[in-house]
Amino acid sequence: MPGIDNGTDKGMDKASTTRRDLLQMAAAGGAAAGLFGGMGVTSALAAEMGRSEKPLKAAFSNAGLQATWCAQGKQAAEFWGKLFNVEVTWFDGQLDAVKQRAAIDNMASQKWDFVAIQAFGIGTLTQPVQKMIDAGIPVIDMDTLIAPLDQINVHSFLAPDNEFMGASVTQALCNAIGGKGKVIMTQGALGHTGAQGRAKGFNSVVKQFPNIEVLDTQPADWDVSKTARLWETYLTKYPQIDAAFFHNDDMALAAANIMKAHNRTNILIGGVDAMPPAIQAVSEGRMFATVRNPSCRIHGGAIVAGVAAVVGGEKSGQGIPKNVVTDGPVVTKANAAGMQWMEDHFLI
Repeated sequence: MPGIDNGTDKGMDKASTTRRDLLQMAAAGGAAAGLFGGMGVTSALAAEMGRSEKPLKAAFSNAGLQATWCAQGKQAAEFWGKLFNVEVTWFDGQLDAVKQRAAIDNMASQKWDFVAIQAFGIGTLTQPVQKMIDAGIPVIDMDTLIAPLDQINVHSFLAPDNEFMGASVTQALCNAIGGKGKVIMTQGALGHTGAQGRAKGFNSVVKQFPNIEVLDTQPADWDVSKTARLWETYLTKYPQIDAAFFHNDDMALAAANIMKAHNRTNILIGGVDAMPPAIQAVSEGRMFATVRNPSCRIHGGAIVAGVAAVVGGEKSGQGIPKNVVTDGPVVTKANAAGMQWMEDHFLI
């Protein structure tokens, strides 16, 4: 991640080092209340917890490290893990429900102090996750539901308001095209509750614009190759496309490359996640907008919640909130530079 540990961003190196020192002191002293308030963790919880005296073992999995959001989350989890004396072992979901299930079956066969999982699809991991819960392992659910919260007793669920994210970017696009024109939504995996929320947000906005026609809403399953194939077809089939909303930035940028190859760069593009390449694309005008899905706060917050459960004995729904909403703002050209700085420093 730029400006953290790679040494390439000289301008941020001193600030980043200072912040690391501050975090390490706070973690060691148990005075993390102010630092973790932005993660949605209660001040009382943060004040009670601190760096674990003994090394903890945690298992993490997210949808697939091919996705930029997931890769950034892994960096954040490992960063916070070092601060709190947690060894993080990763089980890659590989953007495939069957492969992730095999990985989580493997995870469930081992002993962990706590685990954190972003499922590729709702209901795909229920059995092995329930096995870990039954064994007394705190399970932190990240970003998308492993199963409905009334059906599985996860310790906490950290996620953005996906409907808000979908609606906010769609609203920005609709406003930019003057409330009329032809648009396309390219969805993520349909079994992913985050994708479901983003689609709901999109639909809630476009139905308010009778002069906007939705040409297509096919899923591309977070897959950039599938996105490219879809958009090759769209650009041949539709002579007019005014705007496009993508359920994540990776798909948006993959489609942007296809648009450029077809000389169709007049299409306004909106994405989700506000990853560094997308923020740069917004700054340069290649994308119109994105919205921050705070990968750093979700994955870092999972470390915080897990340590609090193990070290502080915090109970689910009491010291640790059962559902933590981790919202982020819409990113346009006006605020892109500031958003990148915050992301570089794991603040959002």
